[in-house]
Order: sequence, then structure tokens, then C-alpha cells
Amino acid sequence: MNKKTTKISNFEDDLKKLQSILDDIESDKLSLEDSIQKYKEGMKLSKKCQEALDEAKQVIKLLEDEK
Repeated sequence: MNKKTTKISNFEDDLKKLQSILDDIESDKLSLEDSIQKYKEGMKLSKKCQEALDEAKQVIKLLEDEK
């Protein structure tokens, strides 16, 4: 499995993790320090998700160009 396929295939799991982090932060049960840590984690996951979406767009474009 190549790197692109791995990023794309992990997209849904990463998106679920991101939603869980958001739920934790919005719950008001975390300390400020914990909220900041979760925010940092969320930003990393958000970047990974965006990269996966960008790669998926590239794959789709390549497939469309092959027509």
C-alpha cells in the first residue's frame, strides 16, 4: 500500500477522532490545559484530513483525465 492510499484510507478514522476531540472540548469537562492539548491534537488531525482530501482530489482528477 502506498503512502497516498494510506492517508486516504485513514481519513474516516481520523475524522472520527477529530469529532471525538471536538466533543471533549465542547463538553466543558476538561481543564484549560487539557483543552489546549486536545486542540493541538485536533489541529494535527485536521491537517492530515485536509491532506487526504487533497490527495483524493488528485486521484479523481487523474482518473477523469484518463477518459
